[in-house]
Amino acid sequence: MTVTAFDPRRLLAESRLGVLATLRADGRPQLSPVQPFFDEPAGVILISTREGLAKTANLRRDPRAALEVTGPDGRSWATAEGTVTLVGPGDDPHGPEVEALVDYYRAAAGEHPDWDEYRTTMVHDRRVLLTLTVDHVYGQCLG
Repeated sequence: MTVTAFDPRRLLAESRLGVLATLRADGRPQLSPVQPFFDEPAGVILISTREGLAKTANLRRDPRAALEVTGPDGRSWATAEGTVTLVGPGDDPHGPEVEALVDYYRAAAGEHPDWDEYRTTMVHDRRVLLTLTVDHVYGQCLG
C-alpha cells in the first residue's frame, strides 16, 4: 500500500471556496467567505472583492490576513498566512486596476464570454483585487 503525504499547498490550489480572516480595528478577527485562486508558482492567492466591504477596509488598515480552505470530505484543511496588497477600484474599464482583474479572471477561470461586459461590471461594482503573498502554509489531513 502506498501512502501519499498530505500537501496543504495542493489543497489550497484545488480549493475554490475558503474563509479569509482579517483584523478589525479592535483586534478581533473578521471572517469572510471568498473564492480564492492560488497561483502557486508566484506564491500568491488572488481574490476579487469589492471596495467598501469590511475585509477591504480592514486590509487597508492592517494588511495581515489568513485564508483557510477545507477539503471536500471535511477531514483535511489548509491555512495560508501572509500580507495583502490591494489594487483598485478602477474607474476606467481599460485602466491598470481592471487589467489586474482581467488577468486574475483568466488565471482562475479562463476566457470570459464578454470582456467588455466584464470590464464595465468591474468598474460599476468597484471591484478590488486582493493579493495575499503567502508567507506560511500549514494544514492537516485527518483521513
